[in-house]
Amino acid sequence: MRRTTFNLCLLSGLTGLLGLTVSCKDDPGNDDETTSSVTSFTATLETTGDGDGDDNTTADSTGCPPGGCLDLEDTDSGGGGGCSSGDGTCNQVDLLFVIDNSGTMGEEQVNLSANFPLLIDKLQMLEGEDGELLNPDVHIMVTTTDVGHPQCTQFQIPGYEPAVGSPQATACSERLEYFTGLGSNPPSFPEACDCPIPIEPSNGAFIEFSGPMGSITNIPGDDVRGALSCIGPQGIVGCGYEAPLEAMLQAVYTGASWNQGAKPFLRDGAILAIAIITDEADCSVRSPDGYSFFTDANMNTYWEVNPDTGTKTQATSAVCWNAGVDCGAPDGNGVYSECISADKGVLHPLTRYLNYLQNQVIDDQNKEVIMLGILGVPEVTAHNPNPPFQPTAGGVLDLEYRQWIDGAYPAGDILPGDNSNAAKKEFEFGVGPGCTGEDGMGGFTGQAIPPVRVKEVCEALNDGDKIRCCIESICDTDFSDAIGCLTGIIQTVVVPPK
Repeated sequence: MRRTTFNLCLLSGLTGLLGLTVSCKDDPGNDDETTSSVTSFTATLETTGDGDGDDNTTADSTGCPPGGCLDLEDTDSGGGGGCSSGDGTCNQVDLLFVIDNSGTMGEEQVNLSANFPLLIDKLQMLEGEDGELLNPDVHIMVTTTDVGHPQCTQFQIPGYEPAVGSPQATACSERLEYFTGLGSNPPSFPEACDCPIPIEPSNGAFIEFSGPMGSITNIPGDDVRGALSCIGPQGIVGCGYEAPLEAMLQAVYTGASWNQGAKPFLRDGAILAIAIITDEADCSVRSPDGYSFFTDANMNTYWEVNPDTGTKTQATSAVCWNAGVDCGAPDGNGVYSECISADKGVLHPLTRYLNYLQNQVIDDQNKEVIMLGILGVPEVTAHNPNPPFQPTAGGVLDLEYRQWIDGAYPAGDILPGDNSNAAKKEFEFGVGPGCTGEDGMGGFTGQAIPPVRVKEVCEALNDGDKIRCCIESICDTDFSDAIGCLTGIIQTVVVPPK
């Protein structure tokens, strides 16, 4: 595994803000450092959830849940066994979904929901090099990109709490109100919830299946496909300052209640597969100080000027981009030669996530880590025809960082019915779209902000010609290729038990 760290990057979009104030304490050690190799990492994290899989706990005024903050220096995995990667016999897969549940994710969740059964089918039918069924032993946990933000608190609907990385395992049919947004004419996507009969895992936290064709499960009636279709869709009422990297870290923290006990989600030696689905860039804010750059008008360094007033009137999602990304000056066409992450003290640096994955997950737990990002990049136009089925044309290779372009799409970036302009879009997002989604029937599914932070973390997992990262487009009308790439990488890593 190549060990690499990067400077802090940040982009964020979306001004529809929903959420809860939650705090994380910055690492007193090397959290602010940028190094050429992974070094030791300690930090203090918060989480929600009391271990029984429900979402009834809330953070207190310090940002900690009722049980207190979690300390990453505690690396006890809580037992639970797991297979040993040292003898090359591991067929265990711990798959984490981090799903954007903000207001612009309706069509994308419909798309994702339609492909959940395909994912289960592909996992249960994984074959080895000789065509033998691998019969992987799989855990699937779902969480959201919402870790809370003070700008979101006032918009939370009754009963909703940010997941902060905790398992979300309630059937979507029991929370259909989460699929209708806010405002006078809110978007509504109840069709994203394909769950006619509520099916939930018996442990209240994550799905389990193993054995021939996944026949051994913790799902009533062994309907694993139905269970993922029920617990997978997360709705569109989450905070618009998406923090997928922080949510991921909270979810895979070894001291979290769902990673403890006799049957933890994370198992020593098992493959860790992470799927991040978002149309925005990561906005994992340092707290408490980082939030001041969003809430305090005296700390408006990274605010954009509102073209309607000519002044800095409010913090938008552009703060995330401006405070975390270095692009230099654009050329005459508004195109940046390169955009890279930059630690400006607002977001957690990428070392926070890369170091933890390397030191705690890969080294201490003997886990192979792979990642799928369904993100704001152009649609992939070609894939490797053989496992791991990674993109070979389009996608990240065609990604362009640029300013917004005035005029109607496709000559410009303004979609039908949007009375905005490029200046207003820059005020809101800080950077032009990485892709524009079309539904194939003359309509549009939205526009997505290009990724930097998630992209850099994902690509750091690659090791030479060993593909461990797959990045696909959130603007694609069909996520089946993304599912194929995820399971294709898993297929190249899983080794049948002896």
